[in-house]
Order: sequence, then C-alpha cells, then structure tokens
Amino acid sequence: MLQIHGIDYVEFYVGNASQAAHFYRLAFGFTPVAAATLETGERERTSIALKQNDITLILTSALSPRSAVAEHVKLHGDSVKDIAFTVDDATKAFKEVVNRGARPVMEPTVYELNSGRIVKATVGACGDTVHSFIERHGVRTDIFPGCHPIQNGAQPSPMALTAIDHVAICVEPDTLKQWFDFYIDVFGFHHSHQEDIVTDNTAMNSGVVQNDTGSVKFPLMEPAANKCQSQIEEYLDFHHGPGAQHIALLSSNIEQTVRGLRNNGISFLDTPGNYYDALEARIGKIDDDLNTLRELNILVDRDRWGILKQVFTKPLHDRPTAFMEIIERNGARGFGGGNIKALFEAIEREQARRGNLQ
Repeated sequence: MLQIHGIDYVEFYVGNASQAAHFYRLAFGFTPVAAATLETGERERTSIALKQNDITLILTSALSPRSAVAEHVKLHGDSVKDIAFTVDDATKAFKEVVNRGARPVMEPTVYELNSGRIVKATVGACGDTVHSFIERHGVRTDIFPGCHPIQNGAQPSPMALTAIDHVAICVEPDTLKQWFDFYIDVFGFHHSHQEDIVTDNTAMNSGVVQNDTGSVKFPLMEPAANKCQSQIEEYLDFHHGPGAQHIALLSSNIEQTVRGLRNNGISFLDTPGNYYDALEARIGKIDDDLNTLRELNILVDRDRWGILKQVFTKPLHDRPTAFMEIIERNGARGFGGGNIKALFEAIEREQARRGNLQ
C-alpha cells in the first residue's frame, strides 16, 4: 500500500520569488527558512522556502526567460506547480504510481546533505501540476535540496495558521470522473464527499478525494452547464488549464487569523447579511457571536462530527485564479457543503465586477 503521510510542501512558480516571499511574510505571517539563489550557487532559478507551524510554501522564480519556470509563469501566472507528499520510501512510491499509470517527471534522485539525505521523485498530475515524493533521513522539514538555511530571518506577526487542510483543484469540463479515477486508482485515495452546486447563474460538479488518514485532501471541481460562466470556468480561462485553485489553511483561531490578515491588507469575499439572519435556523444554536461572524464574513457549517468555520480571500494575484481559504475545524470533517452555494453567489458578485459573469 502507498503510504503518504501528508503534504510536505506546496511549491508556487512565480514571477519574482523575493517579492512573493516578502508578501507571504508580511501578509500571512510566514517565516523564510531556506533559499537557493545565485549567492548559494544556483544558476537557473531562485527558490525561497517559508514555514508557519506545519505549513511549508516554496516560491520559485526563473533566472532565465527560456526556463521551464518562466514558461509556466508566462502561461499560468503565479500558480501552484508542485504539491509534494511526505513518504517513507520515495523510490517505492514513484515506481508504484508509475506502474499504475502516472506520468514520470523526475526519477528518484538522492541529495546528500550535511545532516543527512533527501530522496525526491516526481510524477505528473492534471495540467502542468506535479506531485513530488519526499523522503527524509536525518533532515529537518525546513531543509530542501539546493537551499541554504536563512539565519536570523525577520520574524513575522503570528497568524494562528497551523497546517494545510486541503488543496482545491479545478479541472476541465467532463473530466471530473477521470481525475477521481486517477487519484483513486493511481494514488490509492478514496472518494469521500460529493457536492454538486447550482445557483441562478452558474453551476459546478465537485467531490473530494483523500488518502486513508485524511492528511491529504483534494476537492476536485469541474464547471457544469448553466446560463453564465462559473468561477471554475473563469479560473480555467485565466489559468489556461486545470490546476490548484485554492489552498485551505487550518487556523486554531479563525477570528484572530482573519483580523490579522485584514490588518495586513488581505481582502475577503463579502457575505450577504441574510446569510447570518438564517444561520442558526439552518445549523442550530452555536456558541459564536453572530455579530463577530458577520463583521468578519466567516461562514459556519455543521456536520455530524462538529462545527466548521471558513472564509475565503479574494484572488491574491492580478489574474482571478489562486486564493486562500482560512478554515477552523471543531470536530467537523466536511468542507462546508451548506456554505458552498453562499460562496458561489459571493464569487459571482466579484465576477460581475470583473466583467466575467457572462
């Protein structure tokens, strides 16, 4: 059985890694921990790794206009390239998924480091997205091949962000089942949730695949026919193909996180007031102050395991593609199914402002 312990890191290809790292440090509270630059001997790219508790982001930009990184950014804009998994045996994992039909991208490669070694192997997924398998021996999670530790990095303000809860992926029309089958047959995931949404204007089909422990969860979404272009179609148009639409960051205190992010200039989707007027009638009595939820645009849902609170940023880049979700789970295992229609309608209002709800 393929043993995937969790998400090791998410790597973005970006136009300027230094500026992107500055943004994620000041706005989201990430600490730069390692870098590969011209000064460290890297000639093809700049990579900066940032951490916050169990979340690791790597930001990579090109040093040559002819590089694969530059081509990716030219086509997709700043976007997720690699969702890497922590495994015990990268070579075994690579061989297993390739035998099951995955496209090989990088054969297992050993990186000898002062403190130990890392084995990395990579396979293709939807569009230009890839998955790497990362195997560590005596190496901390803030050490990466080719990167040198950043000493005494500037300390950001804490944001109570603890882990990556899930990564949501947009796929092209009529391909949802194909990608369900890919993650189930190739990676051994299972189909845990199904949610098809229809509003007055747009629609989508979606479901969730996850590994056995739930440490890796991928909501997959495809556009469905309706009278207007959905947020999924908008993403596919501006991203020029399928890919990771948003990363959900787990918070230990969503109110603190949202206030901190707002103070740092991050904008969130607005939620209509009548959502909160009807909230307790829909999900029952809750302990949270409704005025605070309303002020911060926090959505609330309940499943049979507990309460979930979530909020969504507006797109983080000029293209209306990638954004972040902030999520707090109090026992809940779902993905806010009761909130998805409200989310869609909020995004439709933003689409209309951009002239993309047609």
